[in-house]
Amino acid sequence: MKVKKMHQDAVLPKYAQQGDSGFDLVAVEDVIIEPGETKLIKTGLAFDIPEGFEIQVRPRSGITLKTKLRVQLGTIDSNYRGEVGVIVDNITPCTIRENLEMNSFVGPVYHDISGNNVSNHAWDCIKGMHYKIQKGDRIAQGILAPVAITEFEEVDKLSESDRGSNGYGSTGVKHTGGDKA
Repeated sequence: MKVKKMHQDAVLPKYAQQGDSGFDLVAVEDVIIEPGETKLIKTGLAFDIPEGFEIQVRPRSGITLKTKLRVQLGTIDSNYRGEVGVIVDNITPCTIRENLEMNSFVGPVYHDISGNNVSNHAWDCIKGMHYKIQKGDRIAQGILAPVAITEFEEVDKLSESDRGSNGYGSTGVKHTGGDKA
């Protein structure tokens, strides 16, 4: 697949290990994401995706497990030729509290995408994590996936099924037996 660097510091995508389904998407700039904020992280890359395919932008499991950053799922269509960005939410709440020793607001403690403190001070004056995504951080993964295209036909009635219109938790959450792994 053809890829174009839109920024001199862009990192060409690669699979970290043999057998990986996702290739790395890497930040091309430093970005601070405050509690409750959503930011678009630039990758500095544009793709010439083959017709009949899409790139799905997905989270990296380690970031999701170790931080309160949430990469939003995204679709890059085959006809899009602009720079790919990754939408990232910081889901921690933002609550200000005063530093009792200093009796004043000192500032937040910033964390990297591994959850490590990267601040130059140790005061935690805002409850909630502030994250600093740094240029060169692997922030998401891309999956090249086939796209099925269909034609839509309006009808008055849909075919019957065992499930019908039951949804949104109608099957419960407990395993009820049956096949054992």
